[in-house]
Amino acid sequence: MSKKLQGKVALVTGGSRGIGRAIALRLAEEGADVVISFASSAAKAEEVVKQIKALGVRGEAIQADQADLAQASGLVKTAAEKFGRLDILVNSAGVYNGGAAVDPSTDLPALARQLAINVSSVAAAVRAAAGLLPDGGRIVNIGSLLADRVPFAGVADYAATKAALAAYTRGWARDFGPKGVTVNIVQPGPIDTDMNPDNTELAAMLKPGIALGRYGRPEEVA
Repeated sequence: MSKKLQGKVALVTGGSRGIGRAIALRLAEEGADVVISFASSAAKAEEVVKQIKALGVRGEAIQADQADLAQASGLVKTAAEKFGRLDILVNSAGVYNGGAAVDPSTDLPALARQLAINVSSVAAAVRAAAGLLPDGGRIVNIGSLLADRVPFAGVADYAATKAALAAYTRGWARDFGPKGVTVNIVQPGPIDTDMNPDNTELAAMLKPGIALGRYGRPEEVA
């Protein structure tokens, strides 16, 4: 029995861990060949590729520094070259750097890198995909509820990157609509990942305000 994404090729940035990993595996379960990107952990990436291939589809891992716009753009083109096409682009790679604006020790280089990875590199990837995605193609950006609601201090910089991504998504939906390509954003709440584990003091503070009373799981986002 054919699966609904059989014959499709997907690229998931940041696919070696967390939400990106879960998305990559779910796409593979649905029959897509999947390329993932990773920044530094080749071992984790290869393990995900092994799991993708075990599902009966093709898998590939490509190293790319998402803070480098040329690498972010080149990643998309390389993914399409590897498997002959590109149908789905999932922009999941992201970093979090906290710090209140009133804190004089704010790390400005880290701020610049966060903006590059969370916003500029996504724009570069989307532009690179523009000439590759066919009618019926899909772009899905992974955002955050912090784009719309900031319930505590110290996350303004990160929230701003996700708000920018949401605005970009609305604009890109207009840009790509005539090509038959949809552009959407998923804005999860707290999700239990190695970047945001559910066993911290912050998690204890947040859980009472979550409808389910718990952090979400990456598989639920996928």
